[in-house]
Amino acid sequence: MVVSNFHLKVQQFNQLCYFELSWGQGQEIGVTLAYPDALNFKYQEWQRIYLGFYNTELRGKVAEIGSFTAPPVDWHARLVEAEAQLLYEFHHWLRSAELYEIRATIAKAINTDIFLICNSLDLARLPWEVWEIGTEFALDSTKFRIVRTPLNRRGLIANVEPDYAPRKAKILAILGDESNLNFDAEKQAIRSLSSVADVTFVGLRSHESIAELKTKIFQAISANSGWDILFFAGHSNETNLTGGELGIAPNTALLLSEIEPALTIAKERGLQVAIFNSCKGLSIANKLIDLGISQVAVMREPIHNRVAEEFFLRFVQTLAQYKDVHESLLTATKYIKLEKNFTYPSAYLIPSLFRHPEAKLFCIQPFRIRQIFEKLKPTRLEAIALLFILTISLSLPLQRWALQRRILVQAIYRQLTNQVETVTDAPILLVQIDEASIRKANISNPKPMNRQYLASLVDALVAKNARVIGIDYLLDRPQEQGDRILAESIQNAISAPQPTWFVLAATHNLKGEWLQALPEIASLNWSLQGDIKILPWYMRLFPMDDWQTQPWHFSNLLTLSYELQRIPNSPQPQLDSQTDLLQQINAFIKDGNKSHQTVLSSQRANLQPITVLSYWLNQMWMHPIIDFSIPSQQVYHSLPAWELLENPAMIPDLQQQIVMIAPGGYNEAGISKDGEDNFHRDLPPAVKYWRNRESSQNKNRVITGGETHAFMAHHLLTRRLVVLIPDFWITVMAILVGKSLSILPIKRQKSRWQWLFILSVITGVYGLVSLQVYISIAILLPGILPSTTVWFYFVLPYFQKNKNA
Repeated sequence: MVVSNFHLKVQQFNQLCYFELSWGQGQEIGVTLAYPDALNFKYQEWQRIYLGFYNTELRGKVAEIGSFTAPPVDWHARLVEAEAQLLYEFHHWLRSAELYEIRATIAKAINTDIFLICNSLDLARLPWEVWEIGTEFALDSTKFRIVRTPLNRRGLIANVEPDYAPRKAKILAILGDESNLNFDAEKQAIRSLSSVADVTFVGLRSHESIAELKTKIFQAISANSGWDILFFAGHSNETNLTGGELGIAPNTALLLSEIEPALTIAKERGLQVAIFNSCKGLSIANKLIDLGISQVAVMREPIHNRVAEEFFLRFVQTLAQYKDVHESLLTATKYIKLEKNFTYPSAYLIPSLFRHPEAKLFCIQPFRIRQIFEKLKPTRLEAIALLFILTISLSLPLQRWALQRRILVQAIYRQLTNQVETVTDAPILLVQIDEASIRKANISNPKPMNRQYLASLVDALVAKNARVIGIDYLLDRPQEQGDRILAESIQNAISAPQPTWFVLAATHNLKGEWLQALPEIASLNWSLQGDIKILPWYMRLFPMDDWQTQPWHFSNLLTLSYELQRIPNSPQPQLDSQTDLLQQINAFIKDGNKSHQTVLSSQRANLQPITVLSYWLNQMWMHPIIDFSIPSQQVYHSLPAWELLENPAMIPDLQQQIVMIAPGGYNEAGISKDGEDNFHRDLPPAVKYWRNRESSQNKNRVITGGETHAFMAHHLLTRRLVVLIPDFWITVMAILVGKSLSILPIKRQKSRWQWLFILSVITGVYGLVSLQVYISIAILLPGILPSTTVWFYFVLPYFQKNKNA
């Protein structure tokens, strides 16, 4: 059972005790249990013998316990016996059957705090911290920590904001009346915190009046600088109405009510912890928690001076190790119990921690951060070199060049590790109108492409049950007869019992105007029109606002059409439709059909805010790339247009594929200029690698727009969009890693060749991990610049040494 905290309220009404355990979201268990008279008697007997043993150098006033001069008494043995009887009676009471459900509920939790509330001082004085809750369930009782909290908590705890500027903790140590006491050990212990804390001591000086001393203490507590910890050593005692009293000078007590305004101010200025290494602190703790001080450590009974010193020394040592206040108190208590029990019996039963339930446990934060930051600061030479590297990491042309080489390495890694999928039917059929198709069709001028020829291809594809057809040709200018014939072919396909989805090409002209298919050919009410502009070599994404007017991107709409035509009751193209088809799709998805997973559900396929922000910086941060490390045979099957028309019987059923009609690399292919659709200068090296693997005689050095659209549609269909982690981000991390390695003490203990080997191994492992991460989770981690940066920090010292020589 996962429970953050339990709250256990124990209230005594005459001879009955009511136990109420609460946790979680209002869960409660309440039981009534008789309070045994024997427990009261055993406690009083133990207390009497305890005070008899520790009858001198107590940090508080106690009632006269009589003379023990004759006959001689073995107080140590009697105290050990009284402790055993008290704990036996206490545990026997807590093991009552009535409390079984409470114990069992607590035992189901792991590593939880139990906030104990007692409504009377008699109950609060009992050693609840030693309650062995888990023993009957064969559990380690140390997994349950008792922390006390008062019944009344009217003050709000300080809202301590995180201090982003590293600083030492601030401790105010108030040293009270030293009559019959000695605070030297505590002073030394507190001073030992000087490396992690600033300590201010306040106490009585010679020739100082009581009024001046009280004023000084008041002003110190409420100082503008504020405090993290308030410490008091000296005599103290409980009081009924004033919250307790502190002995600050011989025969002089300072009531807590007198400094209540100062404590409130200190709390508002960050005071979180109060430690009272003095006697009888129950009412003091209750009062301070009530004021809003979040954590208070006190002694419930009178404490011997040497016990207080031993306890506090261990407490401070643990606190200096950046442990929290509760763990420090438990460590010190455990030390007194295990290491000093023969010397100071029963003393471990005295310390208690009070804490506000809403407060986080305080611990001193390491102050070395500032020194680390100073060491991480680059030198002048480092700054110049790193500025150069970071500038390169922000150069988009260089990023694209490096990206394609990185994808080439990824393709080689795929092939060497045999991580290439075997695909019998590629998800996309690319019908390419190539030079051979143009000659066989006797097309004298393929720009613009003959619409009758396009119509014949549409008819042939529809005959093979093609359900999604994309035409990667701009149909924005009229052609005699051809427009009518193509329109008839498209409309016949849509009016079939199983309508075919059509995605037609659109683009911007130089004036920013949309060039779309003529309305005589196709209507937006029963077809989709997609932008065919390509962003080398990155994916085109769906916009941040899920819906906008057409056109979206060509490959995105092809994928969306393919998925929608397979979903029952989804909108289908209809010639008599009077509503924009994309808006029909919008309404379908918004009207409770989000359970149908489409490409719109893919987070990576949608434009993200960080990517939009990077555009303003001329960057492509977190923008998915086109993964050319996958061989094209796995992405699409290429078919010359002439073969579709001449050998239709050889073409399988196309119902399960996306079909694109696209230029096949002829010279005139393009919109604004010839050859614009043929990317020969930007042929991805990975594509060239796979073509050479397929056939060493393959001289094709062109990748067409249609092939690029096919890759994008494939990535969207398979939900595999490779996200590129920005070079700049990883390079900044590499700077921190490289600089950190350079300042580590271990660096001086290893030779140049050892470091050369270590860095070579780190670089190699990072490279292999990044290659596999690319394949496994589709994330591309940059390699060249980060590795260069880390190596720079290795080479720099030797470069400087040779320069100085």
